[in-house]
Amino acid sequence: MATTEENAWRQQHERRSVFQKVRKEIKRNRKRKRVRHKDWMAGNWEDEDHAQRERVVPRGERERRRRVWAAALGKVQEAQPGGGLIGALDRSAGVQGVVTEVSSGLCRVDLGGPSVLCEVRGTLSAEDTGFTNVVAVGDDVVISHDGGDRGVLEAVLPRRSALARPDVFYRHLQQVAVANAEQLLAVHSWREPALWPELVDRYLIAAERSGLVPVICVNKVDLAEKPANYEAELEPYTRLGYSVHFTSAKTGEGIDFLGKALKGRKTVLAGLSGVGKSSLIASVQPGLELRIGVVSDRRHEGRHTTAQVSMLQLDMGGWVVDTPGIREFGLSGLSKGDLCGCYPEFQVGRPCQFKDCSHTHEPGCAVRAAVRSGQVCSQRYANYTKIHQVLPA
Repeated sequence: MATTEENAWRQQHERRSVFQKVRKEIKRNRKRKRVRHKDWMAGNWEDEDHAQRERVVPRGERERRRRVWAAALGKVQEAQPGGGLIGALDRSAGVQGVVTEVSSGLCRVDLGGPSVLCEVRGTLSAEDTGFTNVVAVGDDVVISHDGGDRGVLEAVLPRRSALARPDVFYRHLQQVAVANAEQLLAVHSWREPALWPELVDRYLIAAERSGLVPVICVNKVDLAEKPANYEAELEPYTRLGYSVHFTSAKTGEGIDFLGKALKGRKTVLAGLSGVGKSSLIASVQPGLELRIGVVSDRRHEGRHTTAQVSMLQLDMGGWVVDTPGIREFGLSGLSKGDLCGCYPEFQVGRPCQFKDCSHTHEPGCAVRAAVRSGQVCSQRYANYTKIHQVLPA
C-alpha cells in the first residue's frame, strides 16, 4: 500500500508532467519574436520589425503562465473527475471566492454567503501582465483567513473574460474593469442624455472583443413622443440579431423582460452617467441600496453617481456589476484594418476594387455602394467612419 509520501510524490510528478505537456502544446503554436541586437554606435533605435520594449521577462509572460496552468489543471480534473488536484490546491492554498468590490489595497470577497474584507498580498504584482491592477471585481480568487471577517488575498485565478479600458495615467497599459462576466448590458437613454449612436457601436465592439454577449438597453422611453421613434432608431440592430430592450425605470415598462435577461448571469452594466443604470437595477430588484443620480440641466449630461465598481447579487440568481459612468469607452488595441470585421453587414457579397480598402474614400468601394443603395444602414456607416478616424493605423 502506498504511503502518504509516495502519494504526494506521485501527485506532484503527475502535475509537473501535465504542466510541461500543455506548455509544449501552447509553445508550438506561438510565433517566435526576433531579438533585437542594438548597434550602440549606429544608434538605430527605431526598428519597427522588433518589439519596442526589451525586457528580461517578456510582456504578458505571467498572464501566459496562468493560462497554461489553468489548462493543465483542467486536464488533470478531466482525468480525475470529482476533485483531484483542484481539491488539493484549494485545501492547501486557502478558500476560493469571488471579488465583489475593490478599493486601494483592499477587496471584498464573497464566499457563497458571508463576505470577507481582504488585504491584497504585497507579493502579488500586475507587472508584465499588460494590466495596471492586480485584482478586479469578478475575479475568482484564493484567500486565507481564520474564520473571521478579515483575510488576505493569496492568488488571482485565471480569468475567463476581461472587460478592460486604457489606464488613465499609463495609456499603453489597460485597467481591468470587470473580470469573468458573461454579458454586457449597454444602457442608453432616449433623452436626458440623448441617444448617442456612435457609443452604441463602441459598446458592441468592446463587448464582442472582450468575449461578452452584447445586450442593448434603451431607457427613459417614456420621454419619446411615440414608440415608433425609438423602434425605428434601433431597427438596424434588431435586424442584425442583437438583443434590444426598451425600458423605463419611471413607468416600469420593459423591466420584467430585462429581469429575465439578467437572471442567472453575471452582467456588466455600462453607459454614460445619467442614463439610469442604478435606477434600472433598483427596478429589477427593489430594496437595493443604490445611489440614484440626476441629470445636469446645463448640458444634459449625466453626473457620476456610482463612485466605484461593485458587484451586486440578485435574489432571483445572477450578479450585476454596476460601473461608474464612462464618457468615452476606449477601443484599446483595435486598428483601422480590424474595424471592418466588427461590422458584419459590411460583408456585402462583392469585393471592393482594392483589397486594402478602408471603406472611407477609395473608388470602387462596395460598402459605400451598399450604403447608397440602402443595403447598409447609413447611421451605422457614419458610426464606422467616426470610430475609424480615431483608431491607429
